[in-house]
Amino acid sequence: MEKSKNTGIGFFEKYLTLWVILCMAVGVLIGKFLPGIPAFLGRFEYANVSIPIAILIWLMIYPMMLKVDFQSIKNVGKNPKGLFVTWVTNWLIKPFTMFGIAWLFFFVFFKALIPADLAKDYLAGAILLGAAPCTAMVFVWSHLTKGNAAYTVVQVATNDLIILIAFTPIVAFLLGVGGVTIPWATLILSVVLFVVIPLAGGAITRNYITKKHGLDCFEKSFIPKFGNITITGLLLTLVIIFSFQGDVILNNPLHIVLIAIPLIIQTFLIFFIAYLAGKALKLPYDIAAPAGMIGASNFFELAVAVAISLFGTTSPAALATIVGVLTEVPVMLILVRIANNTKGWFKYE
Repeated sequence: MEKSKNTGIGFFEKYLTLWVILCMAVGVLIGKFLPGIPAFLGRFEYANVSIPIAILIWLMIYPMMLKVDFQSIKNVGKNPKGLFVTWVTNWLIKPFTMFGIAWLFFFVFFKALIPADLAKDYLAGAILLGAAPCTAMVFVWSHLTKGNAAYTVVQVATNDLIILIAFTPIVAFLLGVGGVTIPWATLILSVVLFVVIPLAGGAITRNYITKKHGLDCFEKSFIPKFGNITITGLLLTLVIIFSFQGDVILNNPLHIVLIAIPLIIQTFLIFFIAYLAGKALKLPYDIAAPAGMIGASNFFELAVAVAISLFGTTSPAALATIVGVLTEVPVMLILVRIANNTKGWFKYE
């Protein structure tokens, strides 16, 4: 019981992988046999962002934002190495390794299984994923690895600013075309929903409770009440996401597996590049772990939205970005476990 008390998640965390698999399966079954539910929820959308999903992601992020001390954000500049690891991994390494790994699998290893035209479309979807580092879900992964909340906010916020500048030219270069358009409304709305609003909400709540009841009450009584909200929000989000994609997943079982293989390899590779770079630079664990998580996970809302706007809703490129959603959560949970089991690597003399 002591472990459950310390983690603040307990029973949910212990069997989280099982809950994730069950929720993914429930979502797919709802999409297949109760299509009216995702059809109804799909009506609540703005700029390609699902409002129900946005609310659930907000619930996931809000408990972590409560822990952010704005004085700690000011101190991030005193240890900028973690930011450099994040920037270099996400923008100078990740898009190009994604391109290389996906090209190798789709055009060489799976040549007999995937026609060339289809392989080109799948590669396009992989490129979109590789050029879009995580914005929202990384707060969940950071929470599960007990990452530095204030530092994670700055890592994510600076990545959002870089996306505004770097996403379009990188995607255009790797796709080999010049006419790539980015849905700015989707990008800006996502940043506001997944960073600005929960951060402001957390700051307002923290300030109010601290002034009224004191910091000790806030940290020891108020924050623990939100222990299971992050995980509950994650599980409900998965049910909705996979209810939207139920038919797509069931109708393309073999190709989903083929697409998933290079995406999974890429995820592990990028995590370890950033994580081990953090160790090499002697970063604290609570900074190195989120740095690895940001690079490994993807801004799938943006990737899916761009794939749909460029290639269409039923395109193979859009399917590839959806597979990114399918593989991300189980793989990221494995990486969370790896990170939690290797904290000892970051104890320096």
